[in-house]
Amino acid sequence: MEELEHTCPHPRTTLTEPAIFARETSCDCRAPHEKLTIAQARRGTPVDRPVRVYADGIFDLFHSGHARALMQAKNLFPNTYLIVGVCSDELTHKYKGFTVMTEHERYEALRHCRYVDEVLRDAPWTLTPEFLEKHKIDFVAHDDIPYSSAGSEDVYKHIKEAGMFVPTQRTEGISTSDLITRIVRDYDVYARRNLQRGYTAKELNVSYINEKKYRLQNQVDRMKEKVRTVEEKSKHFVYRVEEKSHDLIQKWEEKSREFIGNFLELFGPDGTWKQVFQERSGRMLSYALSPRESPCNSPPRELSPLRSPSPPSPPARWHNARPSPPTSPKGASASMSSMSEGDEDEK
Repeated sequence: MEELEHTCPHPRTTLTEPAIFARETSCDCRAPHEKLTIAQARRGTPVDRPVRVYADGIFDLFHSGHARALMQAKNLFPNTYLIVGVCSDELTHKYKGFTVMTEHERYEALRHCRYVDEVLRDAPWTLTPEFLEKHKIDFVAHDDIPYSSAGSEDVYKHIKEAGMFVPTQRTEGISTSDLITRIVRDYDVYARRNLQRGYTAKELNVSYINEKKYRLQNQVDRMKEKVRTVEEKSKHFVYRVEEKSHDLIQKWEEKSREFIGNFLELFGPDGTWKQVFQERSGRMLSYALSPRESPCNSPPRELSPLRSPSPPSPPARWHNARPSPPTSPKGASASMSSMSEGDEDEK
C-alpha cells in the first residue's frame, strides 16, 4: 500500500469508482519522470513510475470499437497509466461536425470505461510539446491511419517523428459514422418507435402529416402482430389436432387388426365357427338319415269322443269302374244298360 501511494494521484484500486478527471494544472507524479523509450517501457518500469499513455478522440456514441482501442492502449506496456483526452463540443463541431452526445455525456461515458485511469476534458485538437510536457505523457496511442484535419495531412505526424507514437488496431464493422448511418437509413422506423413510446411529434421534429402516417403504420403493425399471434396459435392448435388424430388413427388401426384377427379366427377357412358348424351339420344329417323307431307296445290311439268317425270309403271297385261320361246319346243308353245288367248280376 505504501508503494501505491507514490504513484499517480488517486489510483483506482478497485473498479467500483469511475476514473478521475485530470487536473487543469500539471501532473502530480512524485517519481522522477525521465524520458522512456518503447523498449524500456516494454521491459517494465518501477511501480512508482508507470508509463503514461495518452489516447484522444471524440468518442461520440461510445461503442465497443472505442473500448477495444482503449483496451489495447492500456495493455501496451506492463505498467501503464492511461489518460484519455476528450475534445469539447466547440472544437468537434468546428473541425469534424455535429455530435449526438454532448461533451459532458461523452466525458461520463469515458469515465466509466474500465481501462481508463484518467479523463482529460477539453482536450486539444493538435498535441503540442508544451501539452505533452505538462501532462508528463510518454507515448500517444492511436490507430496508424493518417488523420487529416485542421489543414494537416496527419495531426500525429510530429508525434510519430518524435518516436512517441504507438499504434492500435481499429475494430472493423463498428464506428460512430456507421451507427449514425443506420439511424438515418431507418429513420421512419425509429421515428415510429419513439412516437409509440410517448415522444411528441415536436420533440422528434416530425410534421403533422408524417405523424399521422407513422401512427397509422403503427396501428397496421399492431394488427399484423395480432394476426401473426393468431396464426401461431392456430398452427399450434392444428399441430395438436394432427397429433391427436395420429394417435386415434394408430389406435383405430390396432383395434382393426385385432378385430380382423378375431374374425378370421372365428370365420376363417380353419376357424372355430366352421368346425362348430360342421359338427352340428353332421349331427343333423345323422339324425335325418337314421330316425328313431317308435316302441312296439305303445297303446293304440283312441278317437276323441267329440270327433265323429269318418264314413267308410267306397269299394275300390266302384272307384275304378266309374264310367266316363258318354260322348253321344247312343253311348249314354248303352252305358245305362250295362249298368242295369251289372246290378242284376249282383242281386
